[in-house]
Amino acid sequence: MTTDDRSRCDWGGAWDDPLMLTYHDEEWGVPVHDERHLFELLTLEGAQAGVSWRTVLHRREGYRRAFAGFAIDAVARFTAGQVERLLQDPGIIRNRAKVESTVRNAGAVLALRADGGSLDAFLWDFVGGTPKRNQFEAAAEVPAQTAESKAMSRALKRRGFSFVGPTICYALMQSAGMVNDHLVSCFRHAELDA
Repeated sequence: MTTDDRSRCDWGGAWDDPLMLTYHDEEWGVPVHDERHLFELLTLEGAQAGVSWRTVLHRREGYRRAFAGFAIDAVARFTAGQVERLLQDPGIIRNRAKVESTVRNAGAVLALRADGGSLDAFLWDFVGGTPKRNQFEAAAEVPAQTAESKAMSRALKRRGFSFVGPTICYALMQSAGMVNDHLVSCFRHAELDA
């Protein structure tokens, strides 16, 4: 249970998990422009496909260790042998397609750079460079995907990224603060809108 009586979004359940509580209160929805952090969020949101966010969040340190702290240049150079070792690592979700997509996505980020762009500019362009401030009152109102996340998904796939469907892209937009999807009753909604 939480140690205060502030109102929160209801996606964290009873908020009895300190890691989930801290993530909600301090990270989720905070605008992110650091490329390494964006790459981490892209990887973790892709890893979430088919599992709970709680499962992924509890493996985040394992992912950071396994993927060189999400240093994009280093991950892009991972060999097939390194991928095989990662598939034995209990600190991450050992799904071949997800592990290989992280390496592929790092290479796609490098290609973006080579074309004079950045992951930050590329992603934030889908919201015009500023967070979209939603006004949802209930969790049932929060969409799983939007026109923007569908467009982002298509554009990322054209650039060679994988595990970037429109639902994963919308989860990325939420976690990276491209949208403020905290419920209006949640204390974080007003703080992030300020």
